[in-house]
Amino acid sequence: MTEKEKAAAGLLYDANYDKELISERNKARQILLEYNRLNPSDYAMRKELIKRLLGTIGERFCIEQPFYCDYGYNIHIGENFFSNVNCVILDGAKVSIGDNVFLAPNVGIYTAGHPLDVPQRNIGLEYAFPVNIGSNVWVGAGTSILPGATIGNNTVLGAGSVVVKSIPSNVLAAGNPCKVIREITESDKEKYEK
Repeated sequence: MTEKEKAAAGLLYDANYDKELISERNKARQILLEYNRLNPSDYAMRKELIKRLLGTIGERFCIEQPFYCDYGYNIHIGENFFSNVNCVILDGAKVSIGDNVFLAPNVGIYTAGHPLDVPQRNIGLEYAFPVNIGSNVWVGAGTSILPGATIGNNTVLGAGSVVVKSIPSNVLAAGNPCKVIREITESDKEKYEK
């Protein structure tokens, strides 16, 4: 089994020294280097590079610079996606993001983690668990979404949240660790309608 296959299976794998994974990360880094250096108003080239980098993405999207990821091909994003500056997606495993998802500045989505066992960690082993984000989700500034988390549809994550477990649909959640604060209801529409 290759290290890439181990990662896909959720097993410990050598991310630091495996030649195949290093080559794939370097390919992504070359695209990201070009992307992050582009004139921000060059929308056509930005769109072309993102489509080349990511596994799949809808037609309507905006990913502000700078943006970083490990491989790109494990990232799958729906329609009408917006990511503000300094988004980091460590995609050792699949990252699935639905339609109408908005990420505030400095959001991190991390599929990768390291063993607590020192000898395993010191030889460069890590694991990667998928992250799933539903549709109509707003992720507040500085939020970290950790390996294996699922965020339900129509959910809002407050700024600075650390998501260590799954969060259901239709809720406002925040904190470290991120916890459900309350359900989002029809009365929430009234707060912004005049």
